[in-house]
Amino acid sequence: MSPAFDAHLVNGPFDDPALFVDMPQTGRAVLIDVGDIAALPARKVLRVDLLLVSHAHMDHWAGFDRYLRLVLGRDATVRVFGPPGMIARVGHKLGAYTWNLLGAYANDLVLLVTEVGEGGPEARAAFRLKGGFAREDLPPPEGGPLLATDRLRITAAALDHGTLCLAFRLDEPRRLNVWGSRLRELGLATGPWLRRLKGLVLEGAPDDSPIRAPRLEGGEATYSLGFLRERVLTTGEGRSLAYVTDCAYTAPNVERIVALARGVDTLFIEAPFRHAERAQAAKRRHLTALQTGTLARLAGAKRVRPFHVSPRYAPDAAGTEAEVMAGFMES
Repeated sequence: MSPAFDAHLVNGPFDDPALFVDMPQTGRAVLIDVGDIAALPARKVLRVDLLLVSHAHMDHWAGFDRYLRLVLGRDATVRVFGPPGMIARVGHKLGAYTWNLLGAYANDLVLLVTEVGEGGPEARAAFRLKGGFAREDLPPPEGGPLLATDRLRITAAALDHGTLCLAFRLDEPRRLNVWGSRLRELGLATGPWLRRLKGLVLEGAPDDSPIRAPRLEGGEATYSLGFLRERVLTTGEGRSLAYVTDCAYTAPNVERIVALARGVDTLFIEAPFRHAERAQAAKRRHLTALQTGTLARLAGAKRVRPFHVSPRYAPDAAGTEAEVMAGFMES
């Protein structure tokens, strides 16, 4: 079974932050931060139905207009998670345009916006194309993760950047694989029933749940869920990533980043300054490359991918990478 998601930075390390998280099994995608996304093909943008916004500085948020332009007229519900004030900011973006011709659209685009603060989700509102994109306040969300499905779990941490800035973690809960040889030994055929089987296992359905499976020679056989789980499925650890940007190297931030990113496969993390300029980095509430590597090591991340590097270092990109790795590999 292929991983639930795969991720890549939309731009180079010196350009606007935006992380595209592809979910090929569902045909959907997640976009973490929405800076300049001109390099992201429209066909990929149109698969995005979940936006995770760290904060509303222009280089992390200006691409929302392009996103809106492409999805307008599509029949979709787009979830947007951002820091406090995000509902008003989406409303201001929508309010900047004239919508007198919305009646020509057959489909209804819904933007479901959730604000996330120090203690988790705080407020929620919807903006519907069929309602002229008027703000519709909704009941406050419950605590817990931002999203929890059988394929994806998303959590967040609030960091200090002079303003609240969100860091995110994405986890594939578990990965189920089918033993093809064991399936053939039972005389069973492949097909959509395996997707249902995996779904029931991930949902924790009772072991005695009956499962009907097609036989290779025709007809069907019925087995218990527990029997099939033990005989034809294997369970592996799911993929994980964390995304950290725009934060000062302070004790509270370090504690929250390490807790959020602990043990992830890949940590995408900013590295705007070299450590020789750590005083300037602290003043701007950013990290140095050495601090970036140190945080990845403290979190026990398997890999670290620095981004959001100051263009001043473009002539010596290898120097920033070397400094990150010095912090990451320090014994």
